[in-house]
Amino acid sequence: MSALKIKKGSSSHSAYDLRDPFGEKLESHTLAVLVDNEAGVLARVIGLFSGRGYNIESLTVAEVDHEGHRSRITVVTTGTAPVIEQIKAQLGRLVPVHDVHDLTVEGPSVERELALFKVAGTGEKRVEALRLADIFRANVVDSTLESFVFEITGTPEKIDAFADLMRPLGLVDVARTGVAALARGT
Repeated sequence: MSALKIKKGSSSHSAYDLRDPFGEKLESHTLAVLVDNEAGVLARVIGLFSGRGYNIESLTVAEVDHEGHRSRITVVTTGTAPVIEQIKAQLGRLVPVHDVHDLTVEGPSVERELALFKVAGTGEKRVEALRLADIFRANVVDSTLESFVFEITGTPEKIDAFADLMRPLGLVDVARTGVAALARGT
């Protein structure tokens, strides 16, 4: 019998619900995974998450060593402390994985995300959108008489705050890259 129970009346029907019935706190962790850059590796890593019901909040992948044929997968995931430890252990056992770092616990790190926001509006809403974009240091990368496309870079919290302010001003669409992160220092 599973130790995880679904609350009665809960909107979630997953047997893999990560809410801990014993009140254990959910944590968000940023994992950096160095893998072979070959076909099917990303599918295997993502399969580990989906097969066990782990959620991925953000995912970025790019080749970081062309000569060594290595890519870096940055995953932001949420779970209880034991679940996060289990994820790291299971990732470390995958054959194409060379290294797994939990940037959340290994010390200070830098996280950034790029986002594009399409905002439609005229008159005062248009002026207010431009004023807020200036405050957030967002760049206008496209403009028509009816809309703007803003480009913004920052922490996920900054991106979320900008989105919240743009919604009432005519936010039409959002594209986000996901988190890219590196440990600080040497």
